[in-house]
Amino acid sequence: MAAGQMRIVILGGGIAGLTTALALTKYVPPDCAPPQITIYEIRPAPATIGGAVNLTPNALRLLSALGALDEIRARDFGKECQAVEVFDLYSGVKVAESSFRGNDGKGLGEPPFTALRITRGEALEGVLAAIAKCANIRLVCGKKTTDIKEDARGVDIVFEDGDSASGDILIGCDGIHSVARLKHVEPERKAVYSGICNAFGFAARRRLASGEYEAVHFDTSGMNFGQRGILLTSFHNSARDSIYVGALMQVPDIESRDGWKAAGADAEKTRCDLRQRYKGAALPLIEHLLDDVRDLYLWPVFTLSKGGKWATDRVVLIGDSAHAMPPQGESTGIVFEDGVLFARCLARWMEKGVGERGEVKEAFNAYERLRRDRIDIAFDESQSVVKTVQDAGWLGHMIKMRVVPWYLWWTRGYREKHFVEDVTTCELGY
Repeated sequence: MAAGQMRIVILGGGIAGLTTALALTKYVPPDCAPPQITIYEIRPAPATIGGAVNLTPNALRLLSALGALDEIRARDFGKECQAVEVFDLYSGVKVAESSFRGNDGKGLGEPPFTALRITRGEALEGVLAAIAKCANIRLVCGKKTTDIKEDARGVDIVFEDGDSASGDILIGCDGIHSVARLKHVEPERKAVYSGICNAFGFAARRRLASGEYEAVHFDTSGMNFGQRGILLTSFHNSARDSIYVGALMQVPDIESRDGWKAAGADAEKTRCDLRQRYKGAALPLIEHLLDDVRDLYLWPVFTLSKGGKWATDRVVLIGDSAHAMPPQGESTGIVFEDGVLFARCLARWMEKGVGERGEVKEAFNAYERLRRDRIDIAFDESQSVVKTVQDAGWLGHMIKMRVVPWYLWWTRGYREKHFVEDVTTCELGY
């Protein structure tokens, strides 16, 4: 390990890489210099496009600890979400909800948080604003990694443009198609298509002749269950003048990246498919949203197999690069937990005197011991999402509408347990 200031290389300038860099900076031991962190992003600029995510209470708690939530709130990004409501598409009846209000209506955990529906772009902007205040963090865009090598001295990275970089450790936060994983940690572990897709876009809210907005059936976020998928309709800003529309549905595999790109580029074909899938809705709003939604994007959901290798002696994988799974309600929060827990494990290793330290893999192993069970459980939960959005007949849909309320009631305590978890203070066990 190099003497003095630790040099950390992060691959991936998305939300996982950026929040991990913030956590590594925040949790550095008081008597150690902040690590010198360089984040390499393959895109020419951080990607501030994408759909809207629901940041659950555990996610907001960590963003607050990292200083990013203040930046998000200062810019009035997102819309508070006190509950995700579940509706039967064909009757318009609310059948259940997943609440973040807590017993006193103020939220879950200590301090209490509800949830925040926010676009991925705005969430990233808030985190980038927090990054800008950290002199030890540098973001370099337009860098495609072609080779990774490690030895007892550290890690060396080579880029497509001929440049190179080195560090004491490398953290792969570069997503499901991770170069860190595919070129170094576990090349044989490749992403596979889950069988479901998300088609999403944004619709300006219609105004009536009176000048008022068209009424909606949900408070902030509504999941509308149909026979051929789930249609999410959600506000994502405080003005409530725009509605995020996201369709999670079963779609046959196209079996090539170019094929998926071509399918995603045909927005009108996607719109026609959505109209067909969600026809028969009881509420006119659903039809209006499918007519009005713009910038439709088709996103195939890929996943990794359960388990897998997360680290070598000098390289560790965080977030989707290690354990990508179908969306299961708190995926973004899991990524933030990864970064904070890893940062705390590394800080505990740094606290030890140089003569008392083992190899840095000791910190990697401690992190993995803490996370494996939680990730395995989340992976199993995600498989139920895949089953829920699979095409069903009328009888199957009716059964589903009776099972979902019972399931949400039965699992409420379990879900709230995770929403109140605080990985900034939990015992590390080493």
